[in-house]
Amino acid sequence: SFGLLLSPLAIVCCFCIGVAAAPGIFVFQEMDYLTSDWPAILHYGALGFGFALGFLTYGLTLIFVVPLVNFLIPLRVKEFRGPWYSMAAIPWFVHNGLTYMVRFTFLEFITPSPLNILFYRMMGMKIGKGVVINSANISDPGLITLGDYVTVGGSATIFAHYGQKGYLIIAPVTIGNYTNIGLKASIMGGALIGANVTIKPHSAVLPKTVVPDGETV
Repeated sequence: SFGLLLSPLAIVCCFCIGVAAAPGIFVFQEMDYLTSDWPAILHYGALGFGFALGFLTYGLTLIFVVPLVNFLIPLRVKEFRGPWYSMAAIPWFVHNGLTYMVRFTFLEFITPSPLNILFYRMMGMKIGKGVVINSANISDPGLITLGDYVTVGGSATIFAHYGQKGYLIIAPVTIGNYTNIGLKASIMGGALIGANVTIKPHSAVLPKTVVPDGETV
């Protein structure tokens, strides 16, 4: 029954990919049309370039289409503790399903850049000025807050949820100003990290951990 309730998410994802792919298909077809009378080797080279340019067009379109759909869907992820397969968990599945669709198809190509910051902001993440996010391993962006000049190192993982004793717990993550999150570090749901904190590479900040200002983990 839970699978049936979530089945519209598959249709929504297909819609997002289809809308984002349309401009890319147009680019590819135009390249095919413009070079159809070229010698074969040049024509196929142009088609390869058109395919690559079409993929880039798809990705850049997708990072705007998905946040728009996320905004229009009347479901907002909130703090929660309860069964994984419950009505209250559906907004969480939808929010992350849309986020992961971008993450696993295109987001790595624009990380780090102002574009991935823009995407996370449009998905609801509160991000201060001067922030660098050198990772696509972000879940629950709508429940994450990053202060000014935060640096998130390569392949670091931040997620505002965790599983415990058969329950799903969704809890916001807050990271203060000038904090550095090291390479492949993990920040789990409910963590409250102060300002000027250093989370060393490969470290794990466990759920509900409070890290005072200036500390090193």
